[in-house]
Amino acid sequence: MEKDLDKVVDEIMATPQINGCIVADHQGLCLAAKGTAHVDSAGIIVALSEQACKIQPNLKPPTICLETDKKLCLVQRHGTITGAIFKLKT
Repeated sequence: MEKDLDKVVDEIMATPQINGCIVADHQGLCLAAKGTAHVDSAGIIVALSEQACKIQPNLKPPTICLETDKKLCLVQRHGTITGAIFKLKT
């Protein structure tokens, strides 16, 4: 599984404008991090996703978009895995 996850993260990082990617389990344990994504942010990303899921619990998990003047952070949960992509604005 680790090789498959590394392959997916490498493919994400190869996408233009992407400068960071992090994947964590349901407990906030970092499974993979590359680029500007910091391992210490895994728990925060999972907690944000869990809180967003409480807004409408009967629907699929929402995608969270955190935005600054120059960057975007997109957070998405699938089952017990949560991922975040850090992207430069165009």
